[in-house]
Amino acid sequence: QVQLVESGGGLVQAGGSLRLSCVASGRAFSRYAMAWFRQAPGKEREFVAAVWWNGKTSYTDSVKGRFTISRDNGKNTVDLQMNNLKPEDTAVYYCAADIEGLDNRLRLRQADYDTWGQGTQVTVSS
Repeated sequence: QVQLVESGGGLVQAGGSLRLSCVASGRAFSRYAMAWFRQAPGKEREFVAAVWWNGKTSYTDSVKGRFTISRDNGKNTVDLQMNNLKPEDTAVYYCAADIEGLDNRLRLRQADYDTWGQGTQVTVSS
């Protein structure tokens, strides 16, 4: 069974940066489609960014130009570099995987992913 463990959350002032990391178990990480979602208090979980098996990426509009998702298949990790953070970025951030991700199908919904981490809190103060 694949497991995902996130790290790197914390408290930062507006305009600052954080780097989230997610490490996945399993021997077929290079086949997984990976993504980050977030959930703010009182709101539904929303898509943030995704990276496909071939390195293709996608971002929600509100983070374009500020966040960068990347993967290292040798280390079984996917990172989310977050720059110029805003108070509205405050949320619990979740790493997600589709372990049968060896295709180019669009994956922007929670239902597109079958494995989830426990989440890491990101708080941006104004």
